[in-house]
Amino acid sequence: MVNPLDLGPIDHTLALQHLQRADPKLAQLIQRFGPCELGQSPVRDSVLSALVKSIIFQRISIKAANTVYQRFLALYPGGFPAATLILQTADADLRAIGLPPAKVSYLKDLAQHVLDGLPAMSQLVALSDAEIIRILTQIKGIGEWSVQMLLMFQLQRWDVMPYGDVGLQLAMRDLYQLSDTPKKVTMQPITASWRPYRTIGCWYLWRNRDAASQAILAAFERQ
Repeated sequence: MVNPLDLGPIDHTLALQHLQRADPKLAQLIQRFGPCELGQSPVRDSVLSALVKSIIFQRISIKAANTVYQRFLALYPGGFPAATLILQTADADLRAIGLPPAKVSYLKDLAQHVLDGLPAMSQLVALSDAEIIRILTQIKGIGEWSVQMLLMFQLQRWDVMPYGDVGLQLAMRDLYQLSDTPKKVTMQPITASWRPYRTIGCWYLWRNRDAASQAILAAFERQ
């Protein structure tokens, strides 16, 4: 079952009041950075375009990923390509823009899943986070983190907590003055009081992180 709070816009004032009461450390960030900007613009990406971007941005710098992504778009002057067109694109052409063979394979597998009936964004809205993660992680190159980013930034799910995100781990280490970079077992009890607004808590941690982590957030928000 989908949490009613996860169905689009929420009352940000109530959410921030809850987080400020729940966590004094997080309250400091809310005071510093002001209102959360998540959910201020409508969902624009399709599942295909969101996951194409996720694949391209994996494991390389933001600057390099942006360059490759723009080259990918330039292959299709008519606009973002349909799945059929991606499948028809020669592997050599995709490698020529800077994509390694593994990512070429991931893009083709994603496109095939779309043609085979991968649910659209409008259909994913009715599914739980766990169901969406189960469906989308069947695609090569799409792991739990990639789907969590889609849940947070595309579907406006407000209680997502990507424990494996390195930027969040480092931000939490710094904010809570932890001796080691925390893993899920340490992060869970800290963030439990944030429910049902853990997505917003993550936004403030990212905002408080260094420029590299902020660039990750901006890259997903821009498109």
